[in-house]
Amino acid sequence: MTGLADHAKSTLMLPAGRSARSAARAAARSVTGERAAGVSAAVGAIPGVRHEPRDRWRFGLTSTASAVAAKPLPAAHRTSARSRKSLLQADVLVVAGRSLPAGLLARVRRLHGVAAALAVDASRVRVNGVFVNVLGVNPAKFRRFAASPTARSDALWANVAAGGIAISYTMGSQDRLSLAEPVQVSGAHPMKLPVAGFGTVGIGGVDAVVSHAVARRLGLPAANAIVVSAPHARLGRLMARIRKLTPARTAVAALVTQVIEGKSVVTTGAAGAVGVGVGKGRGLTPLELAQFLAAAESRVGMPYVWGGDGPTQFDCSGLVQWSLAQAGVVMPRVAADQARTGPLLPLSDLRPGDLLFYHTDPTAPEYISHVAIYIGNGEMLQAPEPGMNVQIVPADFGAGFAGAVRIYPKIAAAVAGSPAG
Repeated sequence: MTGLADHAKSTLMLPAGRSARSAARAAARSVTGERAAGVSAAVGAIPGVRHEPRDRWRFGLTSTASAVAAKPLPAAHRTSARSRKSLLQADVLVVAGRSLPAGLLARVRRLHGVAAALAVDASRVRVNGVFVNVLGVNPAKFRRFAASPTARSDALWANVAAGGIAISYTMGSQDRLSLAEPVQVSGAHPMKLPVAGFGTVGIGGVDAVVSHAVARRLGLPAANAIVVSAPHARLGRLMARIRKLTPARTAVAALVTQVIEGKSVVTTGAAGAVGVGVGKGRGLTPLELAQFLAAAESRVGMPYVWGGDGPTQFDCSGLVQWSLAQAGVVMPRVAADQARTGPLLPLSDLRPGDLLFYHTDPTAPEYISHVAIYIGNGEMLQAPEPGMNVQIVPADFGAGFAGAVRIYPKIAAAVAGSPAG
């Protein structure tokens, strides 16, 4: 389950005099320095890729009204997963390698600042031969924690309740999956499952969701994770309290970036490690940097394949992980986790070897779903999408840009080696 837990992003402390209402915009300006464009909640296309509708599910569109694709399964009943309650912000994820102690959920719910908490099953399985992180959930209760476009799809959640598997927008689109064809899911017990729909829940590295009943049949550990909503809490403090309640080797991680001014809190979808500023740790050595960039540039022209992690085919985060491995640097697997392997940078300080992150998923607009490598001279290197090859394109800081991060190997290794790994 590498990368599922400890999906923390940065906590940004703003100087006095800034209003809480403008805090997120101020944070974006601090990241981008002199540039007008910067950290954005807007969804953008993958830089360097021209997107057009490619099939009947219109994956290329960015309208949240049409982004989530689902077709009712024969056994689905819309009322079985309907939730009329307001949506909840997923702020903290708690994950252990086995079932969490009885009573822990109730204790977490009683903590100051916690609005809601829900137990889920979490593990790593193969879907059509590709390892993905999957959650087993109560669809009617869990959907409130999902990203808004996905949460609001009655058809998708009814299909999950009926025994289907909901798959992330990115995996569905880039692995060319179909609503009409079942997928082979290999957990402790292999199964063929119908596709419930394509929509991303917005929790780091999670590409699939099933019901608790299906999770049991797949052999997932029961109730080994908790999703927490605490939209007005100081997450650093709350996470410290949760850690005191949990067994050893339980991961407790933030799922949002917090911008804090006084007693006010604003959350954003920016990149960056929690509490780590530029110069507050060690970046890549000159030798590591040279080896990293040489390895990445040696892959130019090789094909994009969803789930590809080298040495001759790659997806965006697989290219980053493989290239850093050639320099002896351990890196987590998915872009959302790579986004917290170092400090959030002002673009005025951008250097070759820094990572650029993007929001490209219309079903989870603040989820980081793409990564590229800045190589200097206003250019970046990336694995873009199926049908294209690893390429060098102009660096993009427009709509959908989530921020730039400098890799700190010690932090990267800690993220990659989280207890859920």
